[in-house]
Amino acid sequence: MKEVIPAPRSVVAGSGEVRLTAHSQFYAGTGLEGVGHWLRNVLWQATGLPLREGRELDDTDGDGIGLVLDPELGPEEYRLVSDGNGVLIEGGSAAGVFWGAQTLRQLLGPDACRKAPLGPGRTWAVPHVTIEDTPRFRWRGLMLDVARHFMPKDGVLRYLDLMAAHKLNVFHFHLTDDQGWRVEIKRYPRLTEVGSWRARTKSGHRASPLWEEKPHGGFYTQDDIREIVAYAAERHISVVPEIDVPGHSQAAIAAYPELGNTDVIDTASLSVWDNWGVSHNVLAPTDNTLRFYEGVFEEVLGLFPAGAGEFAPFVHIGGDECAKEQWRDSPTAQARIEELGVGDEDGLQSWFVRHFDTWFADRGRRLIGWDEILEGGLAPGAAVSSWRGYAGGITAARAGHDVVMCPEQQVYLDHRQHDGTGEPVPIGYVRTLEDVFRFEPVPPELGPEEAGHVLGTQANLWTEVMEDSGRVDYQAFPRLAAFAEVAWSALPAPAERDFADFERRMTSHYARLDALGVGYRPPAGPRPWQQRPGVLGRPIEGAPPKV
Repeated sequence: MKEVIPAPRSVVAGSGEVRLTAHSQFYAGTGLEGVGHWLRNVLWQATGLPLREGRELDDTDGDGIGLVLDPELGPEEYRLVSDGNGVLIEGGSAAGVFWGAQTLRQLLGPDACRKAPLGPGRTWAVPHVTIEDTPRFRWRGLMLDVARHFMPKDGVLRYLDLMAAHKLNVFHFHLTDDQGWRVEIKRYPRLTEVGSWRARTKSGHRASPLWEEKPHGGFYTQDDIREIVAYAAERHISVVPEIDVPGHSQAAIAAYPELGNTDVIDTASLSVWDNWGVSHNVLAPTDNTLRFYEGVFEEVLGLFPAGAGEFAPFVHIGGDECAKEQWRDSPTAQARIEELGVGDEDGLQSWFVRHFDTWFADRGRRLIGWDEILEGGLAPGAAVSSWRGYAGGITAARAGHDVVMCPEQQVYLDHRQHDGTGEPVPIGYVRTLEDVFRFEPVPPELGPEEAGHVLGTQANLWTEVMEDSGRVDYQAFPRLAAFAEVAWSALPAPAERDFADFERRMTSHYARLDALGVGYRPPAGPRPWQQRPGVLGRPIEGAPPKV
């Protein structure tokens, strides 16, 4: 029972067990119908037990499972009690009960994570225990880049299940970039007709001589998006879509050349980019571009409703790595700078961000962007994803803006996990399981009031060198389990954290990941089929800087 990940706040062990049988009943109180349906279904799939519905909580007495709300508990707080009366999960909200249900699933053992029972004669027992638990951070996120390499819808739904199993509650959905546009926009059909496919793909780092000489692409229909958002909401996960502006936009410009800086280059000759890095082809700062993206965002807001989770009102606009060369050379852009009185190209980008900050606010939504949106002045209502280090988040929090801490040097899971030669397509700094476990989202430079602006933290998966779900699994796990503990649990200072205890609990958790079909990196190193010999990466030696 002490193998739960992420670690609960309090665990008090008893001396017996609740054994679930064909006679056990299941009760979900008012307001918990969705959680009850989810838990009954996953337990029936794994155990084959019918878990007949009880009409009242007393029906579960002795060997059943009860779910109830307790208004005295915090919104995501739960209490799980397994004793002679059965199993009772109480939560301050449906979300709290759902996180308690995830803990119950872990207590039942790894086979409770399977999609079908392994056969008759198995014992399903929950040890007698009292667990009290609540998250440290409200925003516990995972960013998945589906623009560089497309992940089909079923793979996205699978990752939502994996997030839920680790009590992560924000799915940052990176839908557009230079290399692909992945969401259907009905008023602009060429965004997917043209922008969702590229002719070929660089294999490995952009300096690699290797190419995969076949088309790559795909996109989500609007009904696919609705399904993903609904599936996430059932698991108490908010989906935050990212539509990149004004940089990382070559796929959109390839589809609609008038969006680009036509007075600098022949935008009609552009195609969806087949390489990695930062494209210099960025959006033109024109009224036409603003109207176009307002049309895009009108459809996006309809697909990602504000009521679909605590953080569902947020829309991510990217704002990072916007190359300014074309704006410097563009008479149109320079005239716009002078007209607006914004001083320079950084001011022009700030104007772009502020426009959409106001546009979203007028519609009851909130803008969030990468920390480059600080350049030229931060939009009044904007929140910041601090990715280049802690510095952007510190600056934003001190200015009274909300922050999600996701520094590249600590929680970019596309970075390599070991310095061994067998690591597939090694990118960036070595970030081991222990390194992620010792990550601290709140820098000591922030005082208590400023730290209150840290909504939480997020791990990011950029997929340039992750061509399929197996590669994504390898980069994400087991480190995502360590990240989940950082985001959820009230851990001591990084140097004081008990990594040996975490490794011990991971022994059980690897078995859960096996049952869930996750192709994680084994502790001893990659399996032969997980390696990518001869594919060039970009390893960075030494310890990452703290910036």
